[in-house]
Amino acid sequence: MKICIYGRPGIGSQAELTEGIISILIKGGHTVSMHRPYYDFMRTQAKLPLSVECIESGKELLGNTDFLFSIGGDGTLLDTIFLVKESNVPVVGINAGRLGFLASISRENLEMAIESLAKGHFALDPRTLLRLETNHPIFEGESIALNEFTIHKKETSSMITIHTYLNGEYLNSYWADGIMISTPTGSTGYNLSCGGPIIVPQSESFVITPIAPHNLTVRPIVVSDKNVISLEVEGRSQHFMATLDSRSATIDSSYQLAVRKESFNINLVRLNSQNFLNTLRKKLNWGLDTRN
Repeated sequence: MKICIYGRPGIGSQAELTEGIISILIKGGHTVSMHRPYYDFMRTQAKLPLSVECIESGKELLGNTDFLFSIGGDGTLLDTIFLVKESNVPVVGINAGRLGFLASISRENLEMAIESLAKGHFALDPRTLLRLETNHPIFEGESIALNEFTIHKKETSSMITIHTYLNGEYLNSYWADGIMISTPTGSTGYNLSCGGPIIVPQSESFVITPIAPHNLTVRPIVVSDKNVISLEVEGRSQHFMATLDSRSATIDSSYQLAVRKESFNINLVRLNSQNFLNTLRKKLNWGLDTRN
């Protein structure tokens, strides 16, 4: 197998884990490369084998990589979408963090997981991405997200108003602290914290969730991801906070915003021993008797 390793530079606590992964892969006869920023960082933390190469961009993944290993937490895995993009290289999430909804392979299961990949004992789990389109440049052109897009009030205690449309048809004006448009993948994150529903990954839908709405009858709504969701925002303040996954930017009421489904997916690797429902029960402690 040809494996590329991706991680966030600067997290020294992951160095031992990364060394272990490289050792297992090379011992198994697999080819290993690393994304340049993480490669340069790891060279300051450990002595990398000479056989480990580095790649500069996602274009080098095509034809040269069977799997991209994302080492870290769910936030690190979210970053991989800008490297993988349309290449369709499957992403393997290795959890070095805490919860690990997406990065689900633990340190203890590394050797078993790598063996399963080599034997083909896995499935590809395509996940929907959303794209943000605006009338002014934002997020340096990288306007895609795996989890969610949000608009939120900024530097004021006053609510904002978000006028929302589906394919040009008026849906609602949300008086709230903000609004969130989430993919099924993102439904178990910030959306869940704001009272939104959990959406199974292949449901082909978005969920629109108001954040602290003024009218308590205004609830989250699930819509087909074939819709284009348009937003106009206004409030007493001149500035608002827009986020795409973990990135944020300040905008004003002159911005016209539209969210649609991206034309390509990201493929997450799911071992045969894993499934979405098992992950829900394990990560959210469903079914446990907590009365003791």
